[in-house]
Amino acid sequence: MIPFNIPPYIGTEPDFLKEAIENRKICGDGPFTKKCHAWIEDRFGAQKALLTTSGTTALEMAALLAGLKAGDEVLLPSFTFSSTATAVVLTGATPVFVDIRPDTMNIDEQKLEAAITPRTRAIMAVHYAGVGCEMDTILDIARRHSLIVIEDAAQGVMSTYKGRALGTIGDLGCYSFHETKNYSMGEGGALLIRDDKYNEPAEILREKGTNRARFFRGQVDKYTWVDYGSSYLPSDLNAAYLWAQLCEADRINESRLAVWKAYDDAFRPLAEDGEGRIDVPHIPAECVHNAHMYYLKLRDLADRTAFIAHMKERGVSCVFHYVPLHSSPAGERFGRMAGKDEYTTRESDRLVRLPMYYGMADADRDRVIEAAMDYLKR
Repeated sequence: MIPFNIPPYIGTEPDFLKEAIENRKICGDGPFTKKCHAWIEDRFGAQKALLTTSGTTALEMAALLAGLKAGDEVLLPSFTFSSTATAVVLTGATPVFVDIRPDTMNIDEQKLEAAITPRTRAIMAVHYAGVGCEMDTILDIARRHSLIVIEDAAQGVMSTYKGRALGTIGDLGCYSFHETKNYSMGEGGALLIRDDKYNEPAEILREKGTNRARFFRGQVDKYTWVDYGSSYLPSDLNAAYLWAQLCEADRINESRLAVWKAYDDAFRPLAEDGEGRIDVPHIPAECVHNAHMYYLKLRDLADRTAFIAHMKERGVSCVFHYVPLHSSPAGERFGRMAGKDEYTTRESDRLVRLPMYYGMADADRDRVIEAAMDYLKR
């Protein structure tokens, strides 16, 4: 069976893990954590980066730093992972779901203003498949309505919008380094901060509500509890594993892009032949993507179900993606849909993801294409 995903592994991870152990500093904010912070800030032009225990906790930190509270509303797509909405719900605020664009599967920026109410405090822009949202429009709307913009760039490491790294464009950005992502530390993530006014509150929040970071910089002679917070620091062992992959970030990116291009070369002609058999990913001209995933859109739910079954019979693992949050039990309980669900459910029902991972063998990639074509050309 060709798996849907294999976590990235470079080969130098054990060396860095051994070094971290020998450093006798394996808790949070050790030497490898600092290396990762510096790399992210330098590579992506981030004002400040902080590793977190997951993409989920990065989103939770962003929601707390944004000052969200009970009675507030946050606009976000329904087609996203539960963590995006849960971060909002944990503050007491209400997630308000906005329909998506069918071409990119990102939030429809043209439907945002109609969803704004006097209670709206923030927009969460989710960059699906590592393809950037229409950030200029989103930022303009946010500026005119005094809203905070949080980027859920969990899938967007190494992607850009008009030359700017995803996660660095809004007020706060969130990465994921889960094992299903392009770069992994097993479980982990990062919070990116554009405005330095959030730097110290983020450090306090991440350090159990203490001013420990200031103490280690020599800014105070002792540290103490100064505000609310939690333990959002990953172990330096996790950071050491990630560091190995950041050192080879371009090699990983190029490997994934090669698989993505091979898929696209095979399937795009079917999408453009005028028969409407499938749709394939759309990459806007202003976006550079990171080959986080390659998906096909079949005719409908029944077609997708049959396709997945066919691929399984041929030894290929293909999976669908999010069930729209607004129709989930928690979505109905904690949030609401703004306007009409014109595309979210329809496009979710059609979408299926093909196997994609670093170092995928050409023979396996070609086998995926052959099996899919056998179904699609029937």
